[in-house]
Amino acid sequence: MTGSLPFLRKLEAVAILVAVGMLLIPWQGALHSRAVKAGFRTTALDLSLREQVGQTGFLAALSGFRSPLAAFLWIEAHTAWEKTEWGRMAALFGTVTTLQPHTLLYWDIASWHMAWNASAAALQDPHQKSQLLRERSSLQYRELGRDIIERGIANNPGSWLLRERLGILLRDKFGDHAGAADAFQQASALPGVPSYVHRMGAYEEAKVPGRESRAYDLLRRIYEQETAMHTPRMLSRLRDLEKVLNMPSDRRIPETTSGGASAPSR
Repeated sequence: MTGSLPFLRKLEAVAILVAVGMLLIPWQGALHSRAVKAGFRTTALDLSLREQVGQTGFLAALSGFRSPLAAFLWIEAHTAWEKTEWGRMAALFGTVTTLQPHTLLYWDIASWHMAWNASAAALQDPHQKSQLLRERSSLQYRELGRDIIERGIANNPGSWLLRERLGILLRDKFGDHAGAADAFQQASALPGVPSYVHRMGAYEEAKVPGRESRAYDLLRRIYEQETAMHTPRMLSRLRDLEKVLNMPSDRRIPETTSGGASAPSR
């Protein structure tokens, strides 16, 4: 009789979760419809999620406990990171972002762990003797990090932060300056974006063959509008582009004056 008590208690707990979930289904359905109409992509509670979190976790999510469950799994993912269990960490991150698709932190950190930490660890894997296989594994992790941040953007189209993170990833992990420039410029068009993101886009544009004219216009506009940007880096970029574009001397940035300042041309 005593041995059956834990089972009965688990059964009661499951019954309570199911009952609460049934009560919340109409409300969650209405919330989902409003979110879709507002332009947000929400993640449905389907069989794929059931496979990721198991029966108990799925019932908890169904009952409206998606946020606490995501937070718990986030901690588990952090533990997996500490143990360098990259595959398990990736699976947990996938579940967390499925449960909470509008929490930017989850997408941001999950992508960073994959594209930076896991990819770097793969290159130094002492158990893999083949350099070619280590590089292939590293690339796979970088691609996974990119996929995570792109799915984050798809679920949060109004986020400048995730687009900025995509630009950094493309720049630093793929050497894709054109893609990085596009990501930064898309981010800079969104509300609340810091001004440095626009500058990052202009600098990346300057590295793309065939885009020199556009890059020069972007950088020159920043130079003339922001006195704080009269820096050696900015001047060097502008003058390099002036040479590439074979720009007439009367249209170029004036040479530094004796006082050390360089005034924009009128």
